[in-house]
Amino acid sequence: MKTPAGFECSYFYGDYYRGRKREECRLIGNTPAPHHWTADLCKTCPVPGIQRANACPHMVLDARVSRGFLGLKRKVHVSAYCNKSFQIVTEPHVGCGQCHPLPPPFIEPETR
Repeated sequence: MKTPAGFECSYFYGDYYRGRKREECRLIGNTPAPHHWTADLCKTCPVPGIQRANACPHMVLDARVSRGFLGLKRKVHVSAYCNKSFQIVTEPHVGCGQCHPLPPPFIEPETR
């Protein structure tokens, strides 16, 4: 579903049936304030970019909202874990590197 920022995200849910306006992020969930989800977080959320770059079914995302300097700005931080290789994914846009190896044309040939 499209987020209020205009990106496609599978974790965003909006119910607009018959005048309702209920929106939620199912990745962040119902955390207590000040770490709760609001629609303005979708503008800078990295999750839609991660989903466009990496569609690995083994990668599990976890998100949390943190406050910046002096508590003025809030930001979404994402961590990822691979259920196939059982390791933390350091770069979620790329993946763990074991689930989807690069095809031979993209690998440098060995020098002899």
